[in-house]
Amino acid sequence: MAKFSLLLFISFCTTLWNSLLAQSKIDSLLPTRGFCITAPKAQKVDDFVKFIQEELAPRQVNTLILRVDYNYQFESHPELRDPEALSKKGVKKLVSVCKKNNIRIIPQINLLGHQSWAATTTNLLKVYPEFDETPAVKMPEKYVWPNPDGLYCKSYCPLHPTVHKVVFALIDEICEVFETNAFHAGMDEVFYIGDDKCPRCSGRDKAELFAGEVNEIRNHLAIKNRKLWIWGDRLIDGKTTGIGMWEGSFNNTHRAIDLIAKDVTICDWHYERPDQTAVYFAMKGFDVITCPWRMPKFAVIQTQDMLKFRQSSTATMKPHFQGMMQTVWSSAESFLDEFYGRNPNKTVEENSSTNCFKAMFTEINQLIK
Repeated sequence: MAKFSLLLFISFCTTLWNSLLAQSKIDSLLPTRGFCITAPKAQKVDDFVKFIQEELAPRQVNTLILRVDYNYQFESHPELRDPEALSKKGVKKLVSVCKKNNIRIIPQINLLGHQSWAATTTNLLKVYPEFDETPAVKMPEKYVWPNPDGLYCKSYCPLHPTVHKVVFALIDEICEVFETNAFHAGMDEVFYIGDDKCPRCSGRDKAELFAGEVNEIRNHLAIKNRKLWIWGDRLIDGKTTGIGMWEGSFNNTHRAIDLIAKDVTICDWHYERPDQTAVYFAMKGFDVITCPWRMPKFAVIQTQDMLKFRQSSTATMKPHFQGMMQTVWSSAESFLDEFYGRNPNKTVEENSSTNCFKAMFTEINQLIK
């Protein structure tokens, strides 16, 4: 009996040791292995908790960005809540399962840009229209692109004297409830900035305006030792690179890359090509994470590229290449329906966020074999 118990103990120790070695290896190869998606609706939290436990954790996901926006029962500004928003109890379920599985959870609220979508103004400008950078641009009854106003999404004015009082209260509250040391501010696809008709921003350098807002948010987070994450597209020269106006900037905000704090983490997204701009951000001194969406073959190439960047870099550069993050731009509910095949009448296309997610993490987990 004693011999049998000893063998069991040795087997347990061997399994634990192999597990620790595998974990150490994958952490060394790709420190950040992320998944970014809209936060679930209140009634679907348990379904999403199950997905974290049964799908994200086994795939070695260690970072979860949840795009919360106004899907939380804010106490600081209840007027900004979505209907049927997440409760504190619901958020704590998400926090708990992430802690259990050593997953870092980071909430996002879209700041500066993305204050409207299609023909709908989102909560901040709906409740506080005085924050609008372009109040002269009216929301259409039916949205089309392109349009004469250049309207993609509205922005708030970064120089409005009271906008940060509201925004920072939301940031502080959401970071507290998610028990996080980082916050994602979005900051992508900002087309409206430094508008000629804005009484505060007119004539200002757009790069300085963008950098000023990034640094303002970063400095506020730093007070409580929290780090800022943003999307990287506004820091890429879309004209010079040929990357274009979506994944790069056409309004000169790209020069802000030399004006913002170097401890901001850049989420570098490219969806139609495996562009290697992670090297650019790393050479500028930023930690960078490459973010695919729906093209499995590109996600695999981007994962391989990230690994090569880390393997072939100097000791100074290597830590800046932080890893990979799958992005999902549908709702959490529709993604899970697709992932689990809950709609038998709908065929999952080859190029989908579901297949991209599976392909990327299959590639990542092959690294430790």
